[in-house]
Amino acid sequence: MDTLIPILQTELLGTAAWIWLTFAALVVALLAFDLGVLHKDDHAIGVGESLVLSAGYIGAALAFGGWVWWMKGAGSGIEYFTGFLIEKSLSMDNVFVIALIFGYFAIPPQVQHRVLFWGILGVIVLRAILIGLGATLVSEFSWVLYVFGAFLVVTGIKMWWLADHQPDIANNPLLKFLRRRLKVTPELHGRAFFVRRTDPASGRMVRYATPLFLALCLVEAVDLVFAVDSVPAIFAITTDPFIVYTSNIFAILGLRALYFALAAMIHRFKYLKYALALVLVFIGTKIFLVGIVGKFPPALSLSVTFGLIAGGVIVSLWKTRPGAQRGEPTPAAQRS
Repeated sequence: MDTLIPILQTELLGTAAWIWLTFAALVVALLAFDLGVLHKDDHAIGVGESLVLSAGYIGAALAFGGWVWWMKGAGSGIEYFTGFLIEKSLSMDNVFVIALIFGYFAIPPQVQHRVLFWGILGVIVLRAILIGLGATLVSEFSWVLYVFGAFLVVTGIKMWWLADHQPDIANNPLLKFLRRRLKVTPELHGRAFFVRRTDPASGRMVRYATPLFLALCLVEAVDLVFAVDSVPAIFAITTDPFIVYTSNIFAILGLRALYFALAAMIHRFKYLKYALALVLVFIGTKIFLVGIVGKFPPALSLSVTFGLIAGGVIVSLWKTRPGAQRGEPTPAAQRS
C-alpha cells in the first residue's frame, strides 16, 4: 500500500494517475452496463429509449465535468464543458453520415447498436493516439497551435460551402479497397461480422466478411475524418490532455445512444452545419487573436460556442417546421 500511493499520485500528462484511473473505471462501467444490462439481446432502439439513454450519458458527462471543476478548478471545468459541447455538436454531423452508411448496406435497426458499440471501442483507442500525438506536438512546438488554428478556419469555410454536400458511399475509396482485398458475402448474416462458407473457386471453407463488417470499417473511418476536425478544435480551447480526452470520450459515448433519436429527425437540423462551421472559424481565429487581445476567458469561449450552436438548432427547427417548406401558415397563424 505504501508503494501504491506514490504511484497513484504520479502525474501522467499533467494529471495524477489516480484521476486517469477513475475516468477509465467510469468509462468501463458505462460500457459494461450498456452492453451487459441494457443491450444483452439485439433489438431495435426506439426514439424514446434513445432519448432516455442519451440523457443518462449526458448526465454522467455533466457530473464528471462537475467533478473536474471541483478537482482542477473553475478554468478547467469550463474548458471541459466547452470541449464537450464542441465535440457533442460536431458528432451530430457524424450521425448524418452513419445513417447513410446503414442505409446503403440495409443494416436493420436491431443490429445497428452492435456496429456502433464496437465503433465506440475503436474511437476510444483512436482518440487516445491522436490526442497523445497532438499533446506531444503542442508541448514541443508551440507554433503547432497556429497550424491548428489555420486548419480550423479553412475547415469551417469548407464546411459552410459544402453544407448541402452528400457523401457518395458507393464510391468511397475505403469501401472499394475492402471489396478488392476481402471475400464479402452479398447478404447480411444476422449480427455476424464474419462467417465461414465454401469458396466456389477452391471448394474449401474460408472466412468471408459480411456487409456488417464493411459498415463497421466505414463508421470507424468516419470518426477518423471527424477527429481531424474535433481534436484540433479542443486543443484550441485547452492544451490539457486530460480535459481534451475526457471531453471527447464522454461526448462520443453518448453519440451511440443519441444516434437512434437523431437519425429519425436528422432532416430537422438542416442548418446546424452552418453553425458548426462558424464555431470552427471562431475557435481557429481565436488562436491568432491571442497575441493581439490576449487569451480569451474560458467563459467567453463557452458562451460564444453555445450561442452559435443554439442559434443553429433554433433556426433549423424553425425553418423545417411543418408547413414552412410549402409556405403554409403555422398553427399559431391559423389560430389567429
